[in-house]
Amino acid sequence: MADLLNIGLSGLAANKTSLAVTGHNIVNVNTPGFSRQETIQATRTPQFSGAGYIGSGTTLTDVRRIYNEFLNTQVRSSTALNSDTKAYLSQINQLDSLLAGSTTGITPGLQKLFAALQTAAEDPANVPARQLALSEAEGLAKRFNTVYDRLYEQNSFINKQLSAVTDQVNQLATAIAGYNDAIAVAASNGQAPNDLLDAREEAVRKLSEFVGVTVVQQDDNSYNLFIGSGQPLVVGKQASRLEITPGLADPLRNEIQFVSGNSRQNVTSLITGGEMGGLLRYREDVLDTSMNAVGRLALSITDQINRQLGQGLDLNGQFGNELFRPLNDPLLLSQRSLARVGNSDPNANLNVSITDTTRLTTSDYEVQFTSATEYVVRRASDGTMFPPSPGTFDINTVPAPEVDGFSLGMVTGSTFAAGDRFQVMPTRNAGRDIRADMKNAEELAFAAPLKAETSPANIGTGKITQPKLLTEINIYDPAAQADLETSLRNAPPLRIVMGAGGGATQSYEVVDINGNVIDTGSIVPGQDNALTISVPANPPAVPAAFDYQVTISGRPSGGDNFSVSFNTNGVSDNRNALNLVNLQNKAVVGVNPAAPDTTGSSFSDSYGDLVERVGTLTSQARVDGEATGAILKQATDNRDSVSGVNLDEEAAKLIQFEQYYQASAQIIQVARNLFDTLINTF
Repeated sequence: MADLLNIGLSGLAANKTSLAVTGHNIVNVNTPGFSRQETIQATRTPQFSGAGYIGSGTTLTDVRRIYNEFLNTQVRSSTALNSDTKAYLSQINQLDSLLAGSTTGITPGLQKLFAALQTAAEDPANVPARQLALSEAEGLAKRFNTVYDRLYEQNSFINKQLSAVTDQVNQLATAIAGYNDAIAVAASNGQAPNDLLDAREEAVRKLSEFVGVTVVQQDDNSYNLFIGSGQPLVVGKQASRLEITPGLADPLRNEIQFVSGNSRQNVTSLITGGEMGGLLRYREDVLDTSMNAVGRLALSITDQINRQLGQGLDLNGQFGNELFRPLNDPLLLSQRSLARVGNSDPNANLNVSITDTTRLTTSDYEVQFTSATEYVVRRASDGTMFPPSPGTFDINTVPAPEVDGFSLGMVTGSTFAAGDRFQVMPTRNAGRDIRADMKNAEELAFAAPLKAETSPANIGTGKITQPKLLTEINIYDPAAQADLETSLRNAPPLRIVMGAGGGATQSYEVVDINGNVIDTGSIVPGQDNALTISVPANPPAVPAAFDYQVTISGRPSGGDNFSVSFNTNGVSDNRNALNLVNLQNKAVVGVNPAAPDTTGSSFSDSYGDLVERVGTLTSQARVDGEATGAILKQATDNRDSVSGVNLDEEAAKLIQFEQYYQASAQIIQVARNLFDTLINTF
């Protein structure tokens, strides 16, 4: 009877525990990361009797956690991938809307500016039409400013978000280290602490939302976590940490430092996965390139329009002024370079001058000094070195060597030493810096500086086109600009006097105002004949030589003449205005110097390429977002199919264990009745 009583009591104890475990499963059905548990029973050691071994009841050997390491690893990796994609997509969606929007994009502003220039070119003396062109130029500049501001705000947001994410990573790393310690202590009794294991697993999953981690389980059930290229974030009960610091090369871009004890390591380029990885990937692959592309376009528009205006005359008969802020405004030169923290002279910096906007790229550059005066330049996008190794540039060389459309000089008072480094960003801030400075519409130089006239005494059918100046007025060299403008203004008129006709060719002479012959040649009557006329320098009135081109067509008679002189009254002249309009379709952005005639793109095409690239990346990111979301859902469902709580199943177990409990109680009741019968017998 005692044996029967013990058997019943063992059943009561086992089934009571099973009921508690089942209830624990049910109430934690919505607990994140909870893995269902089940009891494992075994028979007690049987007792030997003369009739053999007789069972002595049951006992619980374990409360087992239903868990699959492979499925949980899939959930962690899918979580990191999905969070990466979501963070990337949230940013690139904003950029796509910004660049392609009709109210914020650059293309509508470009179209309005060139439409206004076309209208003004049709009536160059119309001041209101000119004023409209100025207004549209100002509107275009403000569009660039707005786009830059939004991109800069994205950069600031990424900096702040990286800081917030880093705090979360550090908190979770500390929590996981604490769980490791608690699990190791609790497991010292030989049984696994199931709920602590679940809590740690959920903390690791949450950590995967912020940064990709690699988990290595140790023999004592603790987790070691690694990030980047193997940096140990958690080892046992010790947790390292991440810190956000201003970038060494660019203080406006935060970097991530891995801190372990007294050692520090920059792991920005090593971080992958999670929200942190997505933000860093967007900044490096999209944001920086987009800022540079927008800046390059702003520089190109500034350069080409200002340069073309410098080739013409305004309504006052003066040579053209710049419409936009000067390309190499002294205030901007040093802002295109950032000195690296730790350089020998903390106040030293470089002046970056734009020399050829057609050759600018969308890359940043790293300048490293190999001595006090010698340096090399590395293009960040592909690692190309300038000059090719083992050559170097000298900072004192005049003129400074050109690299991809820019050159370097030193800020006054700067000193350098071997190992000093600078980050050069020729185009990064140009979207911020572009500005329409011209306020007087009469200063728009729509007229050409030279004009051709046909003598009213001509009797042939010969015609001459208006001259095209072949020698460019260099608006970036004040001395050369002043000399050529003076020469164009003061050069005496020249006459092209035709010789006797009637043959296959017809001669001509170019004579000056005094009748001196300065050039001769011949034309073929009846077809277009391009003549290049060279005007020699004759200081001081004509300090610089220049060339221009005219075309003579038809059949001039002998003695017919054409004159070319300075355009002293070009109010109705629109030739330079038409040249401005033609800039809209001219390939002037991204020209390869090795093949200038077959490379490059127009203003609109250049911006369109940027919009198309961002649009393609956005579309791909959306597809990736859907794919990673589906992968995460599948991984989570697979995990829940094994570890998740099924309420129907648990309800059935409740009934089952309740019946078992009642049956065990019935065994005790039978033992009691037998004992009472025995007592009553005596």
